[in-house]
Amino acid sequence: MELDDNFKRLIKELGDAINESLSESDRIAEVMSRIRNAGYDLFLVLEVTIGFNKRGEVNLVHRQKLSADARPDPDFHLTSQDTQFLRALKIVVDEDLEP
Repeated sequence: MELDDNFKRLIKELGDAINESLSESDRIAEVMSRIRNAGYDLFLVLEVTIGFNKRGEVNLVHRQKLSADARPDPDFHLTSQDTQFLRALKIVVDEDLEP
């Protein structure tokens, strides 16, 4: 289904509103702060799937994914020191990930 520009703008606006409400939530900020104070680094990535259908279309639901984080996934690099550290913790390292 091809979405018209107005609908795309509205979907983007909804995504921005969801992202803004989460980033301004005192409760979320408080819990994230407690996690950081407990010694953990933290990042939050959420994905929302919106189901919609055009009025008059029966039994046809379209889905649009919204991401709160528009950045692409970072490259993952495992160094030999990382591998040694993980093995010292008795964590099995996938051989395909080793440098």
